[in-house]
Amino acid sequence: MTSQLKHALTAEARALGFDCIGVTDPDAIAEAARHFREFIDQGAHGDMDWLAAQPERRMDPRVLWPGVRSVIMLGVNYGPDENPLDILKRRARGAISVYAQGDDYHDVIKKRLKALARWLAARSGAEVKVFIDTAAVMEKPLGQAAGLGWQGKHTNLVSREFGSWLFLGAIYTGADLPRDRAETDHCGSCRACLDICPTTAFPAPYRLDARRCISYLTIENKGPIPREFRKAIGNRIYGCDDCLAACPWNKFAQQGREAKLAARDQLRAASLAELARLDDAAFRALFAKSPVKRIGRNRFLRNVLTAIGNAGDAGLAHEARRLLDDESPLVRGAAVWALSQLLPRDEFAALAAGEADAETDESVRDEWQALT
Repeated sequence: MTSQLKHALTAEARALGFDCIGVTDPDAIAEAARHFREFIDQGAHGDMDWLAAQPERRMDPRVLWPGVRSVIMLGVNYGPDENPLDILKRRARGAISVYAQGDDYHDVIKKRLKALARWLAARSGAEVKVFIDTAAVMEKPLGQAAGLGWQGKHTNLVSREFGSWLFLGAIYTGADLPRDRAETDHCGSCRACLDICPTTAFPAPYRLDARRCISYLTIENKGPIPREFRKAIGNRIYGCDDCLAACPWNKFAQQGREAKLAARDQLRAASLAELARLDDAAFRALFAKSPVKRIGRNRFLRNVLTAIGNAGDAGLAHEARRLLDDESPLVRGAAVWALSQLLPRDEFAALAAGEADAETDESVRDEWQALT
């Protein structure tokens, strides 16, 4: 009876647009939980305090919900239609991570998860709970345990069928469903994902120091980007796909079939000059329904100005200079750094002599002083 239910569940998941599905035990991630504890204890999560809050709930699904008997893991392919590394050569254009070029995957996938969960509850009579990555769930280890793929040396899930490009969601259920076989590691001796990282964010294979990761620095980090990483960020203005795109298993990847997750033309390679002119209303309009909107206009312009400083185009200096008068100290400080990279040294020093004394924010004054 349970095997028939699982077969029907798989068919329903495919009909709803999920590309893969697997089932695992709630206690299948004990080893991953140990590594997660080490990650937190070492402070490698940076300012992501939500990761360190009640870690037991992530480490053991039964702590999050004692009634869970099976964990259903689901994946949606969002494979890009072009190489995400190509835009890094176009230095006057902003590189936005593939996952954020379309609609917010949380909204798209959560509706499907809820629909599938309702179907399962009606068929089985068991309780269900739906989770996507805003909840205290270790999706990637659970995805490996359920056979969707394996956690590569870059700590992300890799699929033999979809490469690096899977959004994950979970359904916890009180139904006892047949388990799938866990996927084995197929990385071998390959180091492509580790070696390509611009900020050396991997102290060892299968270990990430988020504090050095460009995705963390441009998204989760609320303050100025540390000076030691600014040049390495290049033109990446929201996230980074380097370690994902470098994986050789992407030769089997397929283009995503969900239109809402496909890249919007205006976000593929947006002009840094145009992005630098966004006020709050224009920012919200451009990134409506996009994950980018959650970091806000000021953090986004901080990233854009870092990319402008790396563009090597003196013609962009006027965009940075205009933003020296921005209301946000975060934006003003990033504009200072951009100008220090674009203007001749004597011109920047002359500008600093007038601007630094007039600056009211201590952090921005420190930026002027450190760069002159």
